[in-house]
Amino acid sequence: MVNDFEIRYLKSEKRNTSKKKNVLFIHGLGSSSDRWLDIPDALSRYYYPIVAVDLIGFGGSDKPVTVDYTIEYFSKFIRDFIDCKQIWRNDEDSDDDDDNSRKTIIVGHSLGGYIAAKVAIEDQDQIEKLVLIDSSGMLKKPTPLLEQYLNAALNPSFENVKNVFELMLGNPALLNLGIVDAFIKRINLVGAKYAFKSAFENSTKKYIELSELQRIENIPALIICGAADKLIPVSHSKQFNKVLKRSQLEIVENTGHAPFTEKPSMIFDIMRIFLTNNK
Repeated sequence: MVNDFEIRYLKSEKRNTSKKKNVLFIHGLGSSSDRWLDIPDALSRYYYPIVAVDLIGFGGSDKPVTVDYTIEYFSKFIRDFIDCKQIWRNDEDSDDDDDNSRKTIIVGHSLGGYIAAKVAIEDQDQIEKLVLIDSSGMLKKPTPLLEQYLNAALNPSFENVKNVFELMLGNPALLNLGIVDAFIKRINLVGAKYAFKSAFENSTKKYIELSELQRIENIPALIICGAADKLIPVSHSKQFNKVLKRSQLEIVENTGHAPFTEKPSMIFDIMRIFLTNNK
């Protein structure tokens, strides 16, 4: 429970590691924690605990229609979620372990990247590193594919959703049709369309001021984007890289908006090297 709402999250099992790091994965618009596939589990060979959350309004979490899904609202939700001590505890942890004293590493995709950056801006002392994957946050207005995505979410026929998801990929042949069915099932849940539309409008018509981003320039950041991303242009990731002085940019060829689904092994290796580097 976070602020009286029930929140779903996935937690990777502890592997043979003693490196305790709070690592949080935040998905994108209309998605869920399942979208990360096996990457959180694979990373748990190096760090624990690793948690992937369903944002409020999405996935299996509550979807209240009484709130405005602004970036500020999501940022507060994530900060409150991080503060829930039981999320980070493992059965073998001693009572003396102070899980909330550790800084958090946040991995955010698309809308999740925008939220992660906002969390770092508002509470930079609690964030150790950032991984921003095809992050939004620089949009002055929705791209044509984002508009098409909104239409598919509000009118979720199989063909509408399938067509949009194919356009999001570098290689449309890689589309798993089960993802289409899962999206349609989620978006038809009570409150889901309201949450999607509200989050869409708030994240595509308001952007991060560069002066805000400059406040987190001392946090190491890995910026990943698909070279063929039609949803959030590569230029946006380049802008993040330009402003964040301790950032590195990885442009992944032949991938679209979610490169970790098209080239999971490559993305995992890029992330592993960055996260296990002590710099």
